[in-house]
Amino acid sequence: MKILMSDDKLYIVLMGLPARGKSTLAVRLRDAFRRDGIATRIFNNGNLRRIYRPLAETSSAEFYSPNNAAAVELRKTFARMNMERAKAYLRNAGQVAILDATNAGRERRAMLEAYLDDHPLLFIECVNDDADILALSIREKTKLPEFNHLEGAAAREEFLKRIAYYRMIYCPLGSERNYVRLESLQNRILEEKHTDAIGLYVQLRDYLVTDEVKNLFLIRHTQTEYNLEDRIGGDPDLTVRGRDQAEALGQFFSTKKISYIFTSSKLRTRKTAEAIAARQADCRVIALKEFDEIHAGVCEGMTYAEIERHLPQIFREREAHKYDYVYPEGESYALMKTRVEAGIKKSFFLNRRSNNIMIVGHQAVNRMILSHFLYRREEDVPYIYVPQDRFYHIVSTQHKKLFELKRYD
Repeated sequence: MKILMSDDKLYIVLMGLPARGKSTLAVRLRDAFRRDGIATRIFNNGNLRRIYRPLAETSSAEFYSPNNAAAVELRKTFARMNMERAKAYLRNAGQVAILDATNAGRERRAMLEAYLDDHPLLFIECVNDDADILALSIREKTKLPEFNHLEGAAAREEFLKRIAYYRMIYCPLGSERNYVRLESLQNRILEEKHTDAIGLYVQLRDYLVTDEVKNLFLIRHTQTEYNLEDRIGGDPDLTVRGRDQAEALGQFFSTKKISYIFTSSKLRTRKTAEAIAARQADCRVIALKEFDEIHAGVCEGMTYAEIERHLPQIFREREAHKYDYVYPEGESYALMKTRVEAGIKKSFFLNRRSNNIMIVGHQAVNRMILSHFLYRREEDVPYIYVPQDRFYHIVSTQHKKLFELKRYD
């Protein structure tokens, strides 16, 4: 294990509005530091309030109102408890203490700076205003036990009110001695300031901007009628064989914990995913349009033989430049790249309950996802092998790279 000097100890204080990825980032940083032999612990204020207060109280938006003096004092008490625990942790064997809370106002952050004065303190602000991600994140948040006593719409309304109350006191980082403002969906640093020397900063910065995938199972939807006829695009259903293949996938993955399966909006990917999710104890299927198959425009629903016979110029031009060729009224591989990468980011952001992540996509989409990790030349991407009777298992971390094509039947 790496031995650190005492001045290499560090407080990391997260801040940002709810549903911006703070807790996901906390876990990611903790795991990364621990892999490098650096003793790290998370101190989450939300966990304390859920332990010491009734869930019906903490799920209510009024608990977070800046005008609710009693609740404000309670939340300060929980913050002080975690500050004391974090300080004790670094006083002993701990090396990095991560304080996970909203910390939206400057007053709370000043309290943290004043008390945690024995080692460097770095604030990290999580910024994310992607409407789709926020909607999905809020939907997942309101399915937690804290909201079990509320119907879905009511839970969502309470959570949105909570965010609105935090907005009333929200003050972005700027006057603090050390901070990073992070776009938490793209893992992109927007702004940083360093007044104090932070011995662990080089490692930390690398962790912040690196996508780590412990287990990605990349699956192509199972057989459809269009596959039998060699037709492209459309929204066909699975064949009998396709349904059997989907059942076989469900059986194969039944011993692995899959919390989320991300699909396209197309029927064939959702039906494949549903057969897998049916054999999981607690699994949610989330459809993302970013993973929709390449749009073939005027060629949608045609076979390649029909395109060659009726639209020979399109056939020849696409064969000559397959990656960049744009179907008339459709798109190309090149045009897909931005949306597919956005889908990858969204699925990683949402997959906060498990080390295993699963995407059920299409042939062209899965080629783009594979190229994201394989770094293939653009002209080679349209020829990556994506069969329906096998899947790709991908591990991509700072310490390990693995790509394997595996059978499931």
